[in-house]
Amino acid sequence: MKYLLRGVLAVFLLVALHTSSLAQGGRHQGQGGRLNQLENAKIAYLTDKISLTQDQAQRFWPLYNEFSDKRRDVARRMRQLRNENPDGLSDQQIKDNLTQALTLRQNEVNLEKEYFDKFQKVLTIRQVGKLFIAERDFTKEVLKRVADRRGGGAPGGGAYAGPPEEK
Repeated sequence: MKYLLRGVLAVFLLVALHTSSLAQGGRHQGQGGRLNQLENAKIAYLTDKISLTQDQAQRFWPLYNEFSDKRRDVARRMRQLRNENPDGLSDQQIKDNLTQALTLRQNEVNLEKEYFDKFQKVLTIRQVGKLFIAERDFTKEVLKRVADRRGGGAPGGGAYAGPPEEK
C-alpha cells in the first residue's frame, strides 16, 4: 500500500513541476489541461488494467476520486511541513512539526486501510491487488516518459506524450 501512496504522490509532484515549467515556457496548453490529460490517461489505464465492468466503474470511480482527494490533501499538508526551514523555528516548533508529520503518515496508512476495505465492496480482491500494481506501473511509466523527454532527467522541457502504451 505504501507504493500506492508514493506512486500517486510522485505523479502529482511530477505533473505540478512539469506543467509549471511548460506554463513558464508558454508553449503548450495550461496546467489544468495537462492535469486533465494525465488524469484521463490514468482513468483509461486503470480501467483497462483492473478490467472494470460498467457497473463496477460506476461505483468505483466516485469512491476512488474521494480517496484520491483525501490522499492529495494529506500530501499537501506534508509538503507544507517539509517546506518549513528548521533554522527559523524553535526546538518546540520543530518537535511539533515532526509530531504532525508522524500523525499525517499515520493518517495516510489509516486512509489506505479504510479505502482498501471500501474498494473490496466494489471490486474483487484480485482487482484491488491489480489496482495497486497498476497505479505503481502508471507512475513509473509517466516518470520514465518525462525523464526520456528531458534527456534522462536533465533539465529542460518536453511535452507530455500521452498515456502509457500497452506492452
